[in-house]
Amino acid sequence: MEQQLEKIMPEDLARTFESAYHVLIQGDHDHIDDLLRHGGTLLKKAAQRFTPTQLILGIAAIAAVGVVVVNRSLNQGDDAADDAGTSAEPVKEPKAKATANKGNQENKGSQEHQGH
Repeated sequence: MEQQLEKIMPEDLARTFESAYHVLIQGDHDHIDDLLRHGGTLLKKAAQRFTPTQLILGIAAIAAVGVVVVNRSLNQGDDAADDAGTSAEPVKEPKAKATANKGNQENKGSQEHQGH
Protein backbone atom coordinates (compact mmCIF):
# COMPACT_ATOMS: atom_id res chain seq x y z
CA MET A 1 0.00 0.00 0.00
CA GLU A 2 1.34 3.37 -0.99
CA GLN A 3 0.87 6.13 1.54
CA GLN A 4 -0.30 9.56 0.42
CA LEU A 5 2.26 12.25 1.24
CA GLU A 6 0.80 15.51 2.47
CA LYS A 7 2.30 18.50 0.70
CA ILE A 8 3.86 21.28 2.71
CA MET A 9 1.93 24.36 1.73
CA PRO A 10 3.30 27.92 1.87
CA GLU A 11 0.55 28.71 4.37
CA ASP A 12 1.99 26.12 6.76
CA LEU A 13 5.37 27.82 6.69
CA ALA A 14 3.84 31.28 6.98
CA ARG A 15 1.71 30.35 10.00
CA THR A 16 4.63 28.69 11.77
CA PHE A 17 7.01 31.60 11.18
CA GLU A 18 4.36 34.13 12.19
CA SER A 19 3.71 32.30 15.45
CA ALA A 20 7.45 31.98 16.10
CA TYR A 21 7.86 35.72 15.47
CA HIS A 22 5.16 36.58 18.01
CA VAL A 23 6.62 34.28 20.65
CA LEU A 24 10.38 34.69 20.18
CA ILE A 25 10.77 38.27 18.95
CA GLN A 26 7.80 40.13 20.42
CA GLY A 27 7.61 38.06 23.60
CA ASP A 28 3.85 37.49 23.24
CA HIS A 29 3.52 34.18 25.06
CA ASP A 30 -0.19 33.93 24.27
CA HIS A 31 0.86 32.59 20.85
CA ILE A 32 2.78 29.57 22.22
CA ASP A 33 -0.22 27.31 21.61
CA ASP A 34 -0.39 28.50 18.00
CA LEU A 35 3.34 27.93 17.55
CA LEU A 36 3.11 24.39 18.87
CA ARG A 37 0.08 23.58 16.73
CA HIS A 38 1.46 25.07 13.51
CA GLY A 39 4.97 23.73 14.16
CA GLY A 40 3.56 20.28 14.85
CA THR A 41 1.57 20.30 11.63
CA LEU A 42 4.62 21.38 9.67
CA LEU A 43 6.79 18.76 11.37
CA LYS A 44 4.22 16.03 10.72
CA LYS A 45 4.15 16.85 7.01
CA ALA A 46 7.93 17.15 6.80
CA ALA A 47 8.49 13.95 8.80
CA GLN A 48 6.98 11.91 6.00
CA ARG A 49 10.01 12.82 3.88
CA PHE A 50 12.69 12.69 6.61
CA THR A 51 15.06 9.86 7.38
CA PRO A 52 15.01 8.77 11.04
CA THR A 53 18.20 10.77 11.71
CA GLN A 54 16.73 13.93 10.20
CA LEU A 55 13.55 13.44 12.23
CA ILE A 56 15.53 13.14 15.48
CA LEU A 57 17.54 16.27 14.66
CA GLY A 58 14.34 18.17 13.83
CA ILE A 59 12.75 17.23 17.13
CA ALA A 60 15.94 18.19 18.97
CA ALA A 61 15.90 21.60 17.27
CA ILE A 62 12.30 22.18 18.32
CA ALA A 63 13.16 21.15 21.90
CA ALA A 64 16.10 23.59 21.93
CA VAL A 65 13.83 26.43 20.81
CA GLY A 66 11.38 25.48 23.56
CA VAL A 67 14.14 25.65 26.18
CA VAL A 68 15.21 29.10 24.95
CA VAL A 69 11.63 30.39 25.09
CA VAL A 70 11.09 29.09 28.63
CA ASN A 71 14.46 30.45 29.78
CA ARG A 72 13.75 33.87 28.28
CA SER A 73 10.32 34.05 29.90
CA LEU A 74 11.73 33.04 33.29
CA ASN A 75 14.48 35.68 33.06
CA GLN A 76 11.94 38.39 32.23
CA GLY A 77 9.91 37.40 35.28
CA ASP A 78 12.97 37.48 37.55
CA ASP A 79 14.01 40.95 36.36
CA ALA A 80 10.54 42.33 37.00
CA ALA A 81 10.42 40.74 40.47
CA ASP A 82 13.84 42.13 41.40
CA ASP A 83 12.92 45.67 40.36
CA ALA A 84 9.41 45.63 41.86
CA GLY A 85 10.46 45.84 45.53
CA THR A 86 12.83 48.81 45.25
CA SER A 87 12.51 52.50 44.58
CA ALA A 88 16.23 53.02 44.07
CA GLU A 89 17.49 54.71 40.93
CA PRO A 90 20.66 53.47 39.22
CA VAL A 91 23.79 55.55 39.79
CA LYS A 92 24.62 57.60 36.71
CA GLU A 93 28.20 58.57 37.52
CA PRO A 94 30.50 58.69 34.48
CA LYS A 95 33.28 56.12 34.52
CA ALA A 96 36.03 58.69 33.85
CA LYS A 97 35.06 60.65 36.95
CA ALA A 98 34.88 57.49 39.05
CA THR A 99 38.37 56.51 37.90
CA ALA A 100 39.72 59.98 38.65
CA ASN A 101 38.19 59.90 42.15
CA LYS A 102 39.71 56.50 42.78
CA GLY A 103 43.13 57.82 41.76
CA ASN A 104 42.75 60.79 44.15
CA GLN A 105 41.85 58.47 47.02
CA GLU A 106 44.95 56.36 46.35
CA ASN A 107 47.14 59.49 46.37
CA LYS A 108 45.65 60.53 49.73
CA GLY A 109 46.41 57.11 51.16
CA SER A 110 50.03 57.22 49.99
CA GLN A 111 50.47 60.74 51.41
CA GLU A 112 49.19 59.62 54.81
CA HIS A 113 51.74 56.82 54.88
CA GLN A 114 54.55 59.22 54.04
CA GLY A 115 53.70 61.40 57.03
CA HIS A 116 52.31 64.44 55.17
